[in-house]
Amino acid sequence: MTTKLKAHIVSRGKAQGDALVSTQPISFLGSIDVKTGIVVEKGHELFGLSIKGKVLVFPGGKGSTVGSYSIYQLKKNGAAPMAMINIRTEPIVAVGAIISDIPLVDNLQENPVSLIKNGDKVLVDAILGSVEIL
Repeated sequence: MTTKLKAHIVSRGKAQGDALVSTQPISFLGSIDVKTGIVVEKGHELFGLSIKGKVLVFPGGKGSTVGSYSIYQLKKNGAAPMAMINIRTEPIVAVGAIISDIPLVDNLQENPVSLIKNGDKVLVDAILGSVEIL
């Protein structure tokens, strides 16, 4: 059975992939290796895992405005997530997703961090404004 939720569009696009879920905010500057997409922040629950090619589900960003450029570097290096889902997107992640052409949505009908599980197949439609758990 699929679950489909309405979502607010932040960065347009459409992508499908396996979910990688974090209950913790992510700083794209210093927390993720921009060459590999591997989370390098010690103590982060995703430490050692790669965001490359995943639908990255997390509450929102934290840290420096350079994080926007870090997201862009991830994309240029082929190490970016396919799409991102936030509880509430802040400007750093929004700008990074937009300049990198990464679909990004937030403000879902339900909390995506508690609803979506690691490995779930997820379709992010940031053209129509929906998230579908397949």
